[in-house]
Amino acid sequence: MSGVALALEVVVVFFLALFLLHRYGDFRKQHRMVLFATLLAWFLCFLIVFILPLDVSTTIYNQCKTDNQAHLVAIKTVNHDNSSNSSVFPTQRVPKICQKPWSYIPDGILPVFWRVVYWTSQFLTWLLIPFMQSYARSGGFSISGKIKTALIENAIYYGTYLLIFCSLLIYVAVTPKLHLSWSGLRTIGITAANTWGLFLLVLLLGYGLVEIPRTYWRASCHGQLLAKTYFKAAKLMTEKADAEENLEDVMEDVRTVNETIKYNHPLRKCIDTILKKCPVEYQEKMGRNMDDYEDFDDKGNPYPSKKSLVKLHKQVIYAVQRHNRTQVQWQILLDKAFHLEDVAKNESSSTHKFVHSFPSAEPPGWISKYLYTPTVEWYWECVFRRWCYRVLAVVLCVFSAAVVWSECTFFSTQPVLSLFAVFIQLAERDYNYVYIEMACFVTIFFLCYCVYSTVFRIRVFNYYYLAPHHQTDAYSLQFSGMLFCRLTPPLCLNFLGVIHMDSTISHQTRQPTAYTSIMGSMQVLSFIANGFYIYYPMLIVLLCIATYFSLGTRCLNLLGFQQFVGENDLTSDLVDEGRELIRRERRKRQRTEDGESRRREWRERYSEQRERYGGRNRSAYSELKETDGSGTDTGRAQSRRDRSDKAELLQDVEPLDFTGEEPLETDNRRSAGGHYLSTSASRARIFDDV
Repeated sequence: MSGVALALEVVVVFFLALFLLHRYGDFRKQHRMVLFATLLAWFLCFLIVFILPLDVSTTIYNQCKTDNQAHLVAIKTVNHDNSSNSSVFPTQRVPKICQKPWSYIPDGILPVFWRVVYWTSQFLTWLLIPFMQSYARSGGFSISGKIKTALIENAIYYGTYLLIFCSLLIYVAVTPKLHLSWSGLRTIGITAANTWGLFLLVLLLGYGLVEIPRTYWRASCHGQLLAKTYFKAAKLMTEKADAEENLEDVMEDVRTVNETIKYNHPLRKCIDTILKKCPVEYQEKMGRNMDDYEDFDDKGNPYPSKKSLVKLHKQVIYAVQRHNRTQVQWQILLDKAFHLEDVAKNESSSTHKFVHSFPSAEPPGWISKYLYTPTVEWYWECVFRRWCYRVLAVVLCVFSAAVVWSECTFFSTQPVLSLFAVFIQLAERDYNYVYIEMACFVTIFFLCYCVYSTVFRIRVFNYYYLAPHHQTDAYSLQFSGMLFCRLTPPLCLNFLGVIHMDSTISHQTRQPTAYTSIMGSMQVLSFIANGFYIYYPMLIVLLCIATYFSLGTRCLNLLGFQQFVGENDLTSDLVDEGRELIRRERRKRQRTEDGESRRREWRERYSEQRERYGGRNRSAYSELKETDGSGTDTGRAQSRRDRSDKAELLQDVEPLDFTGEEPLETDNRRSAGGHYLSTSASRARIFDDV
């Protein structure tokens, strides 16, 4: 059963990481090595989180067996020492009955498993992923050029961490009580990596513990959520316009270079590579203006260097990706704003049926027909959803308070003040392994949710930004994988310290878990094990207070980065601007929907008339075939009726607008459908594109 549990969790974690990568990455366009490195990093980090509760339950079972063996040895020793005494000891403690957990993992498997997972993740985060980041962001046209750029960019990066490691190494060398060995060097490296990760972990955790419950509480306040959506619309429109302008400027540079370097130039292959990264409409325009009969040295124009083309290639990749991302995000934000406005309108509905402003063109499925009906949707969107969010926000607040209290008191073992340690120890007395694993999983899952969601939320200008719907670039994907690999090991060590399963921090004589055994003895650097690891997490209280009062948001707002602040003139102006933008887009989409409905009605009407006309022709043909050429007068009458039917059909049919433009108002002729005909204008535009 233990092997089944381990294998099942590995499969579940793999598909979870694959789902997240599919949501944020693009399997069709991005490089396979980028996707593989990101998937492997996410998979290993999630795997540590899911397997660690099994390690805890297995360690508790092994501790029980160790205690029984020690108790039996003590009894044999006492009996041997008192063998000459004929008196019988009246009371002897009965050994514990150690129940094997359902997910027990045999000895020797977990240590090897943790070594493979940990060192693979460390290799990814410190060596491979930084190199792949520079490689993917490089604008080089060859593999060797990209590798050279990546090595140069990472020289300073690797040198910085090498300096930190050498500093710790010198500290150990000059300390007389410490002796250098391979295990000591390995412990120094692990300690340095975990110290850096713990420093960042507390910052992200302090933000997530407050912001996540507040986000769900604000989601239950429909008015505030709609105002924030308007605010985001105004900011996104500015970013969208900036991205379009940046793309136009970059495409103008590409057009200039494309016209300068002709087909027989040695750098023409680089231009073709750049053109492949451009949008299709720009490729068509540039290809239309090329004169391939000109030689590249006929004109005395200066030619760009390969270094400038590499820079231009990098700019094209960034500009196109940013433009596509803002376009997709704008459409998603519009749908969200329209839905929130529909909820506001349906709240006062007396029919208790949810009505959409823009119903889906696709036919409803069986879920919409039988389960999620308009009545059920109305009760969920207008009544139950806000209360579910409020209850969830309260539960998350309780969890956050328990985490803050435990982070500040987990070093106290007598008495035990950490709430999570109390829960685990109570379950350990009865050997309720299911409760132990569930309590560990819920606790570490909440910690990971607070940290990882902050990683998905933060945005470092436009260099790091995780955008859903396949709009995340390769650099941001790899940066997130690198952060996960650096944050997960110190997060797990912090969790084990909170539940008093890490003897290095709790200073208890108990069997360590298999995960802490690969970390080595942190006592090699005592000022970190006894000082930084214990007292630094207490700063989470100050970070939670700062997040509660939105000090970081207010500072960014003062520096010129517009943030959503309640009572602020700039925020109110942006909300009003976003509301007007949403209204404008609603009117535009309404006109589009009306045009589509009119064309759909016309197509249905035309198809019915065509079927009726075809049926009449078939009946007339059958009558003529039966008479076999006789009855000329009858044939003439039939032909007159056919001509009258054709005339009637031409009068009823509304003309197609092939150009998609509005007809000219200067033409006085009108069709039966009410549109002006513009024959002369359409004839004039026939050969415009030839």
